[in-house]
Amino acid sequence: MAYTPPAAPQNTTPMADVRGRTAFITGGANGIGLGIARALVRAGANVVIADIRESALAEAKASLGADDQVETVQLDVTDRAGFAAAADKAEARFGKIHILVGNAGIGVMGPIMDARYDDWDWGMGVNLGGVINGLVTILPRIKAHGEGGQVVTTSSQSGLIPISYSAIYSAAKAAIIGITEAARGELAAINIGISAFCPGPVQSNIAHSGELRPEDKKQDTGYLKREEELEARPVSPLWMSQDEVGERVLAGIRRNDLYILTHPEFGPGMQRRFDAIMASVPDEEVNEARAKEIFFLLDNPIFAEQSARCAKQPADA
Repeated sequence: MAYTPPAAPQNTTPMADVRGRTAFITGGANGIGLGIARALVRAGANVVIADIRESALAEAKASLGADDQVETVQLDVTDRAGFAAAADKAEARFGKIHILVGNAGIGVMGPIMDARYDDWDWGMGVNLGGVINGLVTILPRIKAHGEGGQVVTTSSQSGLIPISYSAIYSAAKAAIIGITEAARGELAAINIGISAFCPGPVQSNIAHSGELRPEDKKQDTGYLKREEELEARPVSPLWMSQDEVGERVLAGIRRNDLYILTHPEFGPGMQRRFDAIMASVPDEEVNEARAKEIFFLLDNPIFAEQSARCAKQPADA
């Protein structure tokens, strides 16, 4: 008998209305994070902006012009105790956290042969570890209040189309997609949505990530010179604005999209990657007995559910 995948989970949208809800956004003081914060504030949500730069937090809060809806907290996302304290502050101000946006990230780029332990530890610690710390700290708090919620994990198109000189960055971003896909079905059962956000180039300060590298991650590194060079790279006016990308994330939160993508220009490259994977599947008959034995590994209903969701509504709904 041919293998039949399990039915897709119910298409729920726990944060279809964000008014009065509270969002906790890491890396929220500029670029993508600030764009998301601005979109949520306009939609009536409360926003807690967490960022490692205290001066940027003050500027971000002033730019939003909605003090009654905005709280700020200084946070290094690799600091687990600090994360818990930040979550406590968010709840003290607004009562409950409903939306977690794990957005803090750094650009760590260079040849893999030049990468040293400090480069790997810093890149993975912030880009992947920061997302993990947010999940461990805040997911139980969302579950506890029982009102539902949404998690957005900021990955990247580099998690879908890895390019040369991006091994550390792409590794973290691909892992984030895997975590999101694996958690999707589990969290749906407790009315929490989760979305993998995979933006292309956005007008942000990621080129200045080297300024944030701590001293203890500057000892065994092959990338310091490249980080200095990256800071001189101009931000193209053709890159997506932070406000546009923020509105796209808000729409994805409201729809509970599995994937939030921003740039249609990446479509052909993604298709070629997926085609290459499918072309590598052994051209052999399926062993039906083996398929029945390992049925739970062969498919995930979240993919059919997302395809059906996209077929039913326009991308900008």
